[in-house]
Amino acid sequence: MNLSSKTFSDGQRMPKRCAFGIPADDGPMQLGPNRNPHLAWSDVPDGAASLVLICVDPDAPSVADDVNVAGRSIPEDLPRADFTHWSMVDIDPRSSAIEEGSCSFEVTVGGKSAPPGPAGCRQGPNDYTGFLASDPDLKGAYSGYDGPCPPWNDERLHHYRFTLYALDVACCEVSGNFSVADIKAAIAGHVLAEASITGTYTLNPKLATPG
Repeated sequence: MNLSSKTFSDGQRMPKRCAFGIPADDGPMQLGPNRNPHLAWSDVPDGAASLVLICVDPDAPSVADDVNVAGRSIPEDLPRADFTHWSMVDIDPRSSAIEEGSCSFEVTVGGKSAPPGPAGCRQGPNDYTGFLASDPDLKGAYSGYDGPCPPWNDERLHHYRFTLYALDVACCEVSGNFSVADIKAAIAGHVLAEASITGTYTLNPKLATPG
C-alpha cells in the first residue's frame, strides 16, 4: 500500500496554508489557513473492509513551561511526546484520496463541532483541546484536522507523520471522544497493511525555510 500527497513531498516542509499557526508580520505567530493536505493512496490490499488515518507529531515538548515564552527556548534534546493532529476511522476502502481543504479550510476558534470528511467516516478529537484549554480566546473542543503550530521558540524541527491503515473490519470499534491510543488498541490484529508519509514544519525563524 502506498500513501502520497500533492501538497508536500515525504520528508519535506508542509506549506503554511496547511498550518494552524504561521509567522506573523508583527510577532512570532498568527492563526493560519489550516487546510488539510491532499492525501492519496493506492494498492489497498484485497480484503480491506475499511481504512484508518492518523496524523501525529512526535516532537511535542514533554514539558510546556517554556513553550512560546519570550526570552526562553526549548532545547532540541528535551524529551518529547506525541501530539495528535488528526484521526479518522471507517474510511471506505474503495476511496483513493482526500482532497486538500476538503476536511479543514480555516482555524475554527473553539473547534469544529462536525468536521467534514469522506462519507461514513468518523473523526476523533485532536490535542488542541487540551493544549488550548487555558486560553480564554481559543479554548474549546477541537476535532478533525488541525494543522501544525509548533512552539516558535522550539529548537527542534517538528515532524507530522500521516499513517494509513487498511483493516479487515468495516467498523473500528471505538466510540465517543476516541483517542489514537483507543484506535491502536481497537485495530490490533486487524491491520492488513499500512503506509506513511511525513511532513515537517517550524515557526522558529532560525530553522525556517521558505514554504
